[in-house]
Amino acid sequence: MPEPPFIPAYRKPDTEGIWMQFDNTVAIRHIVRAEDSFEQAAAAVFDYLKKAQGDFPDWPRVFYLDVEGHTGEYAGFDADFYEFQQEFFFSTMAPFLTGFHMPLTGPLVNPEAQRNDLPDELVVKIPGAS
Repeated sequence: MPEPPFIPAYRKPDTEGIWMQFDNTVAIRHIVRAEDSFEQAAAAVFDYLKKAQGDFPDWPRVFYLDVEGHTGEYAGFDADFYEFQQEFFFSTMAPFLTGFHMPLTGPLVNPEAQRNDLPDELVVKIPGAS
């Protein structure tokens, strides 16, 4: 497998938000609170991605996720936030990042070049919900 196009220096910001880093990457940190739903967390992460792309067009982005609460039997997380980190994030958010660090996975680098063509909106459909 070829090397990723860019390997960022991981340096998690002290606070939530969007931050310019010393290695010319844009760090995005989001904290999922115990009262946050899957849908709220997804919308918040997408909003951060859109803002980072708008403020720093096409700059390498590194995302840091913290999850408070949401504990359970799925590698320490409840079912929603296990799925958020395992399935949802990789299929929807990861292509638009250079690297990311989540509690479930630790630090990872996108093996493909970061995409910058974010969609205009994110629609999350929950099975069985109307």
